[in-house]
Amino acid sequence: MNENRHIIWSNYDLNYEDWKEFLESEYPDLSDNERLALMYEINGDYLDDERSNLNIQLSRPIIVIGDLGLWYGRRMGYKEIKSGNISDCLYSDTDYSTWYVDKLGDLRCEAIHHDGTNHYLYRVYKDGVRDSQIDLLKEKLYRGTATRADITRVTRRLGDDIAKVYGFSISRQRQAVAVER
Repeated sequence: MNENRHIIWSNYDLNYEDWKEFLESEYPDLSDNERLALMYEINGDYLDDERSNLNIQLSRPIIVIGDLGLWYGRRMGYKEIKSGNISDCLYSDTDYSTWYVDKLGDLRCEAIHHDGTNHYLYRVYKDGVRDSQIDLLKEKLYRGTATRADITRVTRRLGDDIAKVYGFSISRQRQAVAVER
C-alpha cells in the first residue's frame, strides 16, 4: 500500500492474477472471460460493504471540492452532500474510481472518465461556522481562488472518522499547504 494513502475502495487497475486462484477454485466451470467479469462484479459488491462500514452520520453537510477534467479543460467546482453521511461520498458516475484517505487525513477520490480525471476532496463543515463563512468559501471555490487555509478555516477532514473504522492512524499536521491533488 502507498504509505501516503489508505485506499478505501477502487475499481481501477484490478489485477486478475490477484483473483485468479480464488476464482478458479470457486468457479471452475467458467471461462476466463466469465471469471474476469465476475471479478469486476464481486469487486463492485465490495463497494456496498464499504458504504456500510462508513455509514457515519455527521452533524453537518459534506462539501465535495472538485478539480474536474473536462473535454474543454480543467475546472474547479463543488457540491454538497446534504445528508452529512460519509457513506454518501462513495458514489460516482465515472468509469473508474479510487477513494482513499491521504497523508493529511482528507478523504479523496480520483475518478477517471472518457474526458479525463476528476479529483475530489471531501470535507465536512465545522460546527459553529456561520452561513456567511460557508458562502464566502463557496464563492472562492467558484472563482477558483480558494486556498487550503480557506478550506480548513470552514471545514474539517473526514479521515479521523474513517481511520477509527479501519484502524489506521493519521498524523496531525497543522500547516497550510496548497490544495493537493
